[in-house]
Amino acid sequence: MTAGTSALLADGDMITVRRLRAEDFDSVLNLHQRLDERARYLRFFTAHPGRLDLLSRMAIDGPGIGAFRGEALIGVAHYRPWAEDDAAEVALVVDRAVQAHGVGTLLLEHLVSLALAQGIHRFVALVLAENTRMIKVFSDLGLPYAIEKGGPELNVEIELGEPDRYLERIEERERLADVASLRTVLAPASVAVVGAGRREDSVGRAILRNLLAAGFTGVARAVNPNATEILGVPCAASVSSLDDAVELAVICVPAESVPGVVEECGRAGVRSIVLVTAGLTGTPLEYPVRELAARYGMRLVGPNCFGVVNTSPAIRLDTTFAHRVARRGRIGVVTQSGGFGIALMDALSELELGLSTLVSAGDKYDVSGNDLLRWWRDDGETDIAVLYLESFGNPRKFSRLARALARRKPVVAIRGASAAAAQRAAAAHTAARAVPPATKLALFGQAGVLVVDTVTEVLGLLAALSWQPLPSGSRVAVVSNAGGAAVLGAEACVRNGLTLPELGDETQAALRRLLPEHASVGNPLDTSAAVTAGTFASCVDAVLADEGVDAVIAVGVPTGVGDPLAGLAGRPGDKTVLAVRLGQLESVSPHGGIPCYADVEQAAAVMAKSAERAKWLKAEDGVRPDLPGIDLAAATRLVGDYLSAHPGGGWLARKDGEDLLACFGIRVTRRRFGDRELLVRGQSDEVFGPVVVLGLGGIDGALLDDRSTGLGPLGTRGADALIDGLRAGKALFGGKSPLDRSALSELLLRTDRIMELVPEVVDIELDPVLVSAEGADAGAVRVLVRQRPWTDHYLRRL
Repeated sequence: MTAGTSALLADGDMITVRRLRAEDFDSVLNLHQRLDERARYLRFFTAHPGRLDLLSRMAIDGPGIGAFRGEALIGVAHYRPWAEDDAAEVALVVDRAVQAHGVGTLLLEHLVSLALAQGIHRFVALVLAENTRMIKVFSDLGLPYAIEKGGPELNVEIELGEPDRYLERIEERERLADVASLRTVLAPASVAVVGAGRREDSVGRAILRNLLAAGFTGVARAVNPNATEILGVPCAASVSSLDDAVELAVICVPAESVPGVVEECGRAGVRSIVLVTAGLTGTPLEYPVRELAARYGMRLVGPNCFGVVNTSPAIRLDTTFAHRVARRGRIGVVTQSGGFGIALMDALSELELGLSTLVSAGDKYDVSGNDLLRWWRDDGETDIAVLYLESFGNPRKFSRLARALARRKPVVAIRGASAAAAQRAAAAHTAARAVPPATKLALFGQAGVLVVDTVTEVLGLLAALSWQPLPSGSRVAVVSNAGGAAVLGAEACVRNGLTLPELGDETQAALRRLLPEHASVGNPLDTSAAVTAGTFASCVDAVLADEGVDAVIAVGVPTGVGDPLAGLAGRPGDKTVLAVRLGQLESVSPHGGIPCYADVEQAAAVMAKSAERAKWLKAEDGVRPDLPGIDLAAATRLVGDYLSAHPGGGWLARKDGEDLLACFGIRVTRRRFGDRELLVRGQSDEVFGPVVVLGLGGIDGALLDDRSTGLGPLGTRGADALIDGLRAGKALFGGKSPLDRSALSELLLRTDRIMELVPEVVDIELDPVLVSAEGADAGAVRVLVRQRPWTDHYLRRL
């Protein structure tokens, strides 16, 4: 925090929070002196100038942190540790001009983070009972607190830590601040295109053309020192020479000119920047651009991006250089790949869907996928979110944000950059850090994000999510007018994990009344090629009425009799229907409210994803249970003693590793006969945090690469997902299996708890894990420990 970090206030304004230094003394004293007498009295119980000097020195000696708007100090928070225990006395002061904007709460959050890193677990404060505003700041923080009355003064005690309620409060404050700050990115009142060119093939001219063609409802401006007007828009020679300050500047100038333009935007009062220019990341130009945007409190999209879109009728913003304006729709997109964004824009338009918002994040200096997850949560214009992300700046926040959004709206992600060659390309493309494919899948899966691999797949899934209800289960019936197509459809369903139930007696009887004698009445259902569109639709209706069927895939082959799918268009219903027209040129097309695919494999894959979402929504969130028998003090002492003797870290001796497991209630046994061998491994990723892997062990593990991955902290749902994620999971633990699944689940939770509570453990491997009807124990363990600084992954910062 010494260098400072940018953060957002409740109204979306950006400030810098950093540790106070000796040279800040005059600023701190001046802040105290600017308070009126009553404000001084409420905070310090005195107005004596000498006391203010002392208090200012205490804030500097602290530890203390300050909130800065530009160079101006607007708030200070500090604490003084007590000698006798892990408590500290806390003090807070905020410039009266910015009170009620969330400065005090933001400072306290950062002070809590600093205190936890230094082993402080309790704040105490002496507050006048009449200082209701300060009492409200403490009580609204979200941490457990107690207030004792002692005459005109109140003793306030706050327990530090990360209880769920505190994290929820932080997230809600951050969401509101983030959405407020994004208004000038996605709903600006004025836009200036800096670098709008006179040449027809210039990027700046294309952006200005799209801004005008979209019918932007605000004020459009252009900046070009060599032109008086472009496309009918008057040009200014520079940002500073514009008649009025603009809220959003879209910058498309040569890379070497970018720092100067960014600084000029800051001085001119620009609130946000879309930086289209590439060639900055990894060069000496990167740092000044980042620093200038933070110094002037400007949100920054890009660099190396292709613009932003908001098709709301009240905004009609399109600052992309796509070859046509985005079609209005209800799908929100954030992408690090400009090419993917442009392709998706075009494809959605052809599919009669369209965009609500789109942000091309590029190299993600500031605005990222997490920002858009917050924006979309309560955005009435967006029904579905689509993500193409090659890197994750804060995956733990992403997980919580994506899960919260997925509870309200479907979230679809393009897997991207899974193979080694693709990861190298992503690193060259957007400087993205390589993310192990299993880790990325675990992140998406635990957050309820639906994962696809291609543009074709995402289009097919978006069509189904937009036009059809979710299936209530995975029981699917295939109806076709061609026997071969019916067989292909059934096989595709099985490959994608769907089940084909036997049709009920009443359903079969109804179908026999509709179909010729030679028709095959079953699942899959072959109606025969000669049926009319009306008869085919009646068959689909009869199958949908079966209580044992959750959804139907209707496969049609046009014949001389007609198109069997023609009767399905526009039919209402509360069960999912997907259509397939073999021979169709488009991968997916609209068919009267029903998505129609060219291939049964795609339809089955889309149905499986839809059923996956329905299952995720129905599942309980799971809990993080209290695990008895944990001796954290002994575990911390064991690891601390080792690191004192081995400052560089290393592998614990076998007995020490076994003792560490014992501290967390995990038994080590030497038995082998009759047990199933698995392996459990926990590793600490620098970005993703604890990663837990469950796999087959022994001979099975040598022959089959069957593993599943979960991200900590794990709850009961996460542990169950690890077990179910094994391809052999059903065979090992399904039905009447004698193996103790609940014991394995608890062992996974305890292993994860080691990684969480003893962060110095960076690698722990239990191999084998012996599972039987009597329980689950470790057969052997290896533990790697290293010194690790405490990191707050939920702190509010950009």
